[in-house]
Amino acid sequence: MTFSLRPSYRENPALAELVASLRDYLNGELADYEAELGINHESVLQRSMLQPVWRRSRELGFYGIHLPAEYGGRGLSYVELAALKEEVAASRRVLATSVLGDMGGPLRVGAIFQIATEQQREKYLLPVVAGQRACCFSMTETDAGSDVKAMSTTATKVAGGYRISGHKVFSTGGPFADFSVLIARMAGTDNVYSAFLVDLDAPGVQVLPGQTPLSGQHMEADIVLQDAFVPQENLLGAEGEGLKVGLGRVVVNRLLHCPTALGAARTALEMTLDFAATRMIDGEPLIRKQAIGHELARMATDFQAARALTYQSLEALDRGEVPAIDSFMCKYLVAENSFRIADASLQIHGKAGMVQGSPIDQIWRSLRMFRMLTGSSEIQLNGIARQLAKQAGQKNLEVAK
Repeated sequence: MTFSLRPSYRENPALAELVASLRDYLNGELADYEAELGINHESVLQRSMLQPVWRRSRELGFYGIHLPAEYGGRGLSYVELAALKEEVAASRRVLATSVLGDMGGPLRVGAIFQIATEQQREKYLLPVVAGQRACCFSMTETDAGSDVKAMSTTATKVAGGYRISGHKVFSTGGPFADFSVLIARMAGTDNVYSAFLVDLDAPGVQVLPGQTPLSGQHMEADIVLQDAFVPQENLLGAEGEGLKVGLGRVVVNRLLHCPTALGAARTALEMTLDFAATRMIDGEPLIRKQAIGHELARMATDFQAARALTYQSLEALDRGEVPAIDSFMCKYLVAENSFRIADASLQIHGKAGMVQGSPIDQIWRSLRMFRMLTGSSEIQLNGIARQLAKQAGQKNLEVAK
């Protein structure tokens, strides 16, 4: 994989065609739509703004493209899906997460098709794929982030279903969702969790504005349940499989978040190269200054290293392997390298970079968040250390034999 800020994917003509088509849509029709709406990354969005993008992206074949053909997709490989996610993020479109269905769409529900009942697929999942409904995922609580087992939301078995009470935070896409994939502790247990499809307009369920994250985007919601009844048929999987539903594809999800960060870092690097090539200092371009040239060299190398590990790990997934330690390494390296790129980009841009609302400012804030989202860098290091200890233990056992 040679270095390039605009990969051509010549080795995969079908993917190259998809990427070209996606770029055209992102930089053409979608850019025009956003300009017509007059929105930016910190605008308070309405579902009425997003739903036309869901449907148009579906018409163009992007919304749910990763799904099997039986659900209207093209069954993309993980590498191919990652390439599209990188392009979406690199575009820096305000409504980027609505194109492939990252926020409340097919990418959010695709993993649960296999465990959902036929009734659940018909009522909840397929309408999401069609761009008619949207969902959010609710597991995090104020005191249960990385330590998910500390959650206090409780499901009590009653006639015909369950009564659920609790308070979920940081339900991304919650302001626009029709239902939530919600994880709760089973009443009377210490360590048994179940997953439910919870209608957000049901009695006893409230969707409240969530805290605004560092990125400034208004995509979060608190889901508050007060003795809310959830029918038996909305139990997702079997009782006690809640963490399996919530964390079961953790290796895949961890790796598929990385192309989004890479896309943002790629744009920061590209913008910085353009700025340094045209900004004149003492009669010569800024890029000719050795200190700046060296910094740009480090940025490009950091990007290439993170990108190479990401796609190498995704290739392993496509071969049917489960690259557990690689996924921890990948999330850690991408998060740290991407933020270093954004931070150096802001520094090189100087005054232009530290203006609130500038493209560099927005990328810097989103990539600072990525060092904590989907598992902080410290959590990734813990995972790497555990895997190393496990491998060392296995090696010692083999030697002892």
